[in-house]
Amino acid sequence: MSAFEKHYDSMELAKMWHLSDDTVRVLFSNLPGVLKLNRPETRNKRGYLTLRIPESVAAKVHAELVKAA
Repeated sequence: MSAFEKHYDSMELAKMWHLSDDTVRVLFSNLPGVLKLNRPETRNKRGYLTLRIPESVAAKVHAELVKAA
């Protein structure tokens, strides 16, 4: 894995794989190598968690999903 490797957000992978954004978030939220950018909730604004998924991690998960099918 390289810092200059292409990274996807959950919506991009959801569209490419024909899955929901929530499903992609569940698949990748606890995997090593996935960048988690967190903005905590404040009194006036809700919190956000943004995932950036490296291409190599996405390829491994995709291979596992295809293998399991």
